[in-house]
Amino acid sequence: MLSDTEPIRVLIADDQELMRSALRMMVQSRPDLDLVGEAADGEEAVAAVRTRRVDVVLMDLRMPKLDGIEATATITAEQPRCRVIALTTFDLDDYVFPAIRAGASGFLLKDARGEEIIDAIRMVHAGHGVVAPSTTRRLIAHVAAAPSTNSAAAARIRAALTPREFGTLLEIATGDTNRDIAARLHLSEATVKTHVGHVLAKLGLRDRVQAVVLAYESGVAGPSGR
Repeated sequence: MLSDTEPIRVLIADDQELMRSALRMMVQSRPDLDLVGEAADGEEAVAAVRTRRVDVVLMDLRMPKLDGIEATATITAEQPRCRVIALTTFDLDDYVFPAIRAGASGFLLKDARGEEIIDAIRMVHAGHGVVAPSTTRRLIAHVAAAPSTNSAAAARIRAALTPREFGTLLEIATGDTNRDIAARLHLSEATVKTHVGHVLAKLGLRDRVQAVVLAYESGVAGPSGR
């Protein structure tokens, strides 16, 4: 990363001092990251984001006073430009799906390698979602298991997108990468990336993970839509 690029401002929220210490060392060891604060519970995390500029929050999901899911929902509602990466010990649907619906742009296990967490910070700051492929597939299976027929939402989506962009949304809903989609559509990866960017911007979505949820919950993807 270029030296004149403004550092990514990171907040760590975890009720375990040992975990905060490990994350602190990780963040402080990277010149393109700037640790701007720490929080021991969800209330402290929300208060910190309200009083200082934070780009990315590393958010433990199980904390006292206010849990990480509620804190994530509050932060992403009040500070749309702030990204949240949910961290948990458990790779369970009870944590994954509520965190994503609350607005988290990433979901990682606490035993992830340091470089994975650092890369995730950079990726969500750049506007990408970070969820392990296995989790994305489970997310698709979860939302597709109860397909929606929200015709009003589907109509709004169709009205907002060009035919090419709508087709791109359906491709995103498969959970495949831009490279996979590009190969399937015989397009360049750069072209697919551009279309994906347009879809997210027009629908007001933070990342492609939220696009997957929207596509299935609105009914434009799945048995009723595709």
